Amino acid sequence: MSNKNWDLIIQNKSSLFRLDLHEVWRYRDLLRMYVKRDIITFYKQTILGPMWFFIQPIMTTIMFMFVFGGIAGISTDGVPQAVFYLAGLVCWNYFADCLTKCSDTFNANQQIFGKVYFPRLIVPFSIVISNMVKMGIQLVLFLVVYAYYFIVLGTFEINWTIVLFPVLLLMLASLGLGFGLVISSLTTKYRDLRFLITFGIQLWMYATPVIYPLSVMKQNYPDKIWVIVANPLTAIIETFKYGFTGVGVFEWNYLLYSFVMSIAVLLLGIIVFNRVQKNFMDVI
Repeated sequence: MSNKNWDLIIQNKSSLFRLDLHEVWRYRDLLRMYVKRDIITFYKQTILGPMWFFIQPIMTTIMFMFVFGGIAGISTDGVPQAVFYLAGLVCWNYFADCLTKCSDTFNANQQIFGKVYFPRLIVPFSIVISNMVKMGIQLVLFLVVYAYYFIVLGTFEINWTIVLFPVLLLMLASLGLGFGLVISSLTTKYRDLRFLITFGIQLWMYATPVIYPLSVMKQNYPDKIWVIVANPLTAIIETFKYGFTGVGVFEWNYLLYSFVMSIAVLLLGIIVFNRVQKNFMDVI
């Protein structure tokens, strides 16, 4: 038998931690195609098209201002309600979208996974990147509203922690991707989890300082504040708000905890994903 120099060798992975990022880079054209598909299909066959990227956070912010700021009278630490709620929604929407879509990776792509070989991490990576584009658009909306209060009304004092935004973004991506990979791997065997995701994410939002400031919880429930701080998203969203408004709670130990948790969750997601992808077609 003659020797041949193969362009690609498909073999079983021996290491659970193996990412094969060089292989993902080799398939970067496929990654680019998936990102483009995710963005286009979001508003395909809709009347307003990309305007939905703006409409969703605007309508949600108005509802929060009416219900939580008006009827419930929940404090925003003196920050204008529009800025306060938009700041929380920009971060939360990105995390929630990454988690929701990544958690359906195996079920949504079982047909193509069973027919064509390519690095399976391409799909969840494309979700994280495409949602980053969506977050960038919503961030522009937030900056427009923020600029009005900052320039016209002189409401805020920008804090130096604003430079941590790239780190916060990577932490949100890691948490969304990690939790999504874990849930997606589990749903190949336990389908009931698919029905709990939407409900669970809604409850999770109320356990995160999106509609209320952490300072209120520390003041009213000092003995139970650890429950909110144990949520890795708490420090991320609070730091984001603190950087832009100079108001809120910023503590390095809280942020360090969230950073460690984001790495741990991402590693856990990779381990479970690499373990399940070897034989998920036999299960699903």
